Amino acid sequence: MTDDPQNTPAALAEVRFRSDVTVELVKCSAADADVLFAARVSTAGEQSLEQVGADAGRSAGLINYLMRDRHGSPFEHNSFTFFVSAPIFVFREFMRHRTFSYNEESGRYRRLEPVFYLPGPDRKLVQEGKPGRYVFVDGTEEQHKLVYEATCDVCTAAYRAYLEMLDAGVAREVARGVLPVSIYSSMYATCNARALMHFLSLRTKREDSTFPSFPQREIEMVAEKMEAAFASAMPLTHAAFNRNGRVAP
Repeated sequence: MTDDPQNTPAALAEVRFRSDVTVELVKCSAADADVLFAARVSTAGEQSLEQVGADAGRSAGLINYLMRDRHGSPFEHNSFTFFVSAPIFVFREFMRHRTFSYNEESGRYRRLEPVFYLPGPDRKLVQEGKPGRYVFVDGTEEQHKLVYEATCDVCTAAYRAYLEMLDAGVAREVARGVLPVSIYSSMYATCNARALMHFLSLRTKREDSTFPSFPQREIEMVAEKMEAAFASAMPLTHAAFNRNGRVAP
């Protein structure tokens, strides 16, 4: 390696490990009243314009009816844009949800930062049972020690190799191939409330769900933060979602 300051041992010493995720609601055009005027156009036509910005609290029953009977399209006339920072393996699960719009940080166009995911001490490590019926339980002290040491060693070595290739003139899009999926990326994800409820129904584990789901804990961490923003922006819709078994309409 050369004396490039980005490739020095000091740069490698800056390899960082996190056990959390970042979710920020950066733009939101969403309210319970949006559901009402969209629904009422079917019977009121242009008079439904009077419902734009109306007091949704007086029509909570309509929102619940739409949710219960799965009249879904009125829940699409709104928008949430989230900034998410999480390990790449979380994003690969996230992007299975094709009703979102995504723009992600590019490893082709910039040097990726040395930030990697390391499971925290409360992360359950051991899978028991068969697929579809398994549960996760706490790991032993030795297992946690192994995860910690192996993750730190591998990620540090991988980032060192990445820097060596960049220093040798290898293209970023080639050099990034040595980096593990535990490296953090960032993206903007935009969706409407209907798509968000479908995401939440699959990516959170709740006893009150009609259809139980068993998400990986790391994407559930993202979903929990997104749900908090959803509940704040559209409290009546969120309450109806819970009341009706957390099934997206």
